[in-house]
Amino acid sequence: MLTPKKVKFRKWQTGRANPKARTPDTRGIKLAFGSFGLKSETQARVKSIQIESARKVISRTLTKAGKYWVRIFPDRPYTAKAAEVGMGKGKGDPQGYCFDVYPGRIIFEVDGAEESVAREALRKAGTKLPVKTRIVSRAHKQ
Repeated sequence: MLTPKKVKFRKWQTGRANPKARTPDTRGIKLAFGSFGLKSETQARVKSIQIESARKVISRTLTKAGKYWVRIFPDRPYTAKAAEVGMGKGKGDPQGYCFDVYPGRIIFEVDGAEESVAREALRKAGTKLPVKTRIVSRAHKQ
């Protein structure tokens, strides 16, 4: 699973409802490495275990035929309190790391595989994530 080697702060503040959450992202919105990509359509916090699950599906579907890139890295810690604990008494302990995905962000890229295989790999990966996704492809230059 992806985790940062070192963090400046153990816990981050939650952040409030952001009206920008529905507006498209401005960074990481174009294909940079592969021919096909998985683009987010909605906003969500994607946990590192979800990224790893999607990555495994892509890896297994592509086999040795293609190459893939993970374009997001979970660096935001999330916390949780134990089950059946009352309100108050402070914030819970860090449980793992997540990444804030906004609409338009490319999450995965695939190259070197047939179109049908690449699309199937990205479709399967999209089902593992808490965001609605769309498969995008690079316009072929002629």
